[in-house]
Amino acid sequence: MASKREKRIKVIIYIMILAMVLSTFTAGLAMFAN
Repeated sequence: MASKREKRIKVIIYIMILAMVLSTFTAGLAMFAN
């Protein structure tokens, strides 16, 4: 079983990747709109 620390790190990494994807997606939309 994964410890609480490992689970927390996995969640943080998942949120960071999601934020990166969202920022690149919104930047692409902004460039496409202009």
